[in-house]
Amino acid sequence: MAHPLSTGLMIPILQRDQVRDVDRRAIEHWNMSGLVLMENAGRGVVDVLEKLGIEGQVTVCCGKGNNAGDGLVMARHLALRGYQTIVLLFSNPFDLSPDAKTNYEILKKTSVPIHKMSGTESDEQILKFFNRSDWLVDALLGTGATGPLRPPFDQAVRN
Repeated sequence: MAHPLSTGLMIPILQRDQVRDVDRRAIEHWNMSGLVLMENAGRGVVDVLEKLGIEGQVTVCCGKGNNAGDGLVMARHLALRGYQTIVLLFSNPFDLSPDAKTNYEILKKTSVPIHKMSGTESDEQILKFFNRSDWLVDALLGTGATGPLRPPFDQAVRN
């Protein structure tokens, strides 16, 4: 199955196990690091967002795993291209995966605001961030997520 972009490109839609297999092959066969995969994923998504059109603020919601790292890369590339971008970090920075932590440390050196969400914010506070945004990026959970949503991710998804 594929999804058409406004550019006419057909992008295949992969299932969870297929995505994990692509990552595994890239690491094992091609010796690509997780940081390289993260950089390519984040930059590639920004390329697609630009093609779809960015008119206002982009809010990137990040969890703690490698998907969060992809989101942090996205935030950096969006800012480099001149887009108003903020990050809502729904984890403690110390809990980030090693590659996501590397991208967090890089992003901290930029002008992109990083809002550390404690899980005690009201729905109204979170909605204020969301309502100011042209795009909301979900970089909360990746292919390894299992079980019911736990705080603070449940609040972010609910809103």
